Formats: sequence, structure tokens, C-alpha cells
Amino acid sequence: MKKLFLSIAIIVSAAISAKAQFSLGIKGGVNFSKINTDNVSESTKTGYQAGIFARVGSNVYLQPELYLGSSGGKFAFPTSNNNTTSEGKVKFTTLNLPLLIGKGFGGDNLNFRIMAGPVYSYVLDKNDNFSSAVNGAYNDFGDYRKSTLGFQAGAGVDIGHITADFRYEGGLTKINPNYGQRQNLWALSVGFKLF
Repeated sequence: MKKLFLSIAIIVSAAISAKAQFSLGIKGGVNFSKINTDNVSESTKTGYQAGIFARVGSNVYLQPELYLGSSGGKFAFPTSNNNTTSEGKVKFTTLNLPLLIGKGFGGDNLNFRIMAGPVYSYVLDKNDNFSSAVNGAYNDFGDYRKSTLGFQAGAGVDIGHITADFRYEGGLTKINPNYGQRQNLWALSVGFKLF
């Protein structure tokens, strides 16, 4: 992870020294996440994200970000008699590092954008709540990885210093391979370019 931060710092420094268009800002938003799982019903969980972003370039740009987020999922497990279900949920607090490449369509005061790229997520905290029936039948269901790799793709708009993004994030790695669990989410964020 240190190498990734160092790489981003070198790219940003090179862009500044080459007098490329550079902006730095803060952002925050809401996301709706779901963990897809084999043979278990899932539902969506609402979370948040807040952090910083940099943008290097104008028409074609590179946008590294660093933000804290929460995500997770809710599950309904079938019981042995199949007439009832047992429920569980998990919530992650993660540190996320997307590195997006985008294309802008417009000028300085009104700019529409599309973007895509990889995202690395590291779990800082996990809070799960599974019933004893779930823990007995699915004893390693909550055995989640600490870090995952995914992708983000979406669109955004800049109006002056205000920026807004709508993105989809999909999991490239399984957060729990034993049950085929992958996390995906939709995120809506609003930011402010400081310069």
C-alpha cells in the first residue's frame, strides 16, 4: 500500500511541475451496498463515504481519491425446516483508494464527466450480527478478508467548484470465497474543489 501512495504522489508531483491543470477537493456521500452470496437471500444496506480527491488534467484526467466509507449487507438464511428464515447483517468501515481515469465534456463552469478505474479497499472495522442458528449452520460465513480489489465506473458533473458523482462499484475479489461473497454498491457523492 505504501508503494501505491508513493506512486500517486509521484504522478501528482509530476503533473504540478509540468503545469498541468490540478485541483484538490473534499467529498462526501451516501452508498447502497449489497453482498451477493451463494444460496442465501441478500438485501441492501445504506452507508456513507467521506474523504479527499485530486484531479490532474482537464479533458482527459487522472483522479486519485482517499476516503473512509461504510458498507455491508443483510442476509436471510433458510432454516432446516425451510418454513422460516434466520437473519444476519454485517457492516464494514473501510479505507478506500480509487484511481480513476476520466474524460470531461465541457468547460470550466459546466463540465460533464465519465470515469472508470480500480479501487482498493481495506477493512478497518467489522461489525456483524448473526443469530446462533446461523453461526451453527454457516460457521465461517462471517470470515471476511481484510482487503479487496474492485472497480468503479460512473459519471459526474462539475458546476464551478461544486462536483457530483454517481458510480457503480463491483468486487473483483471475493470478500469470502467460501460462500462466493462479492460486495457491490451504488454511490452518490458531492464534493467541493478547494483549488
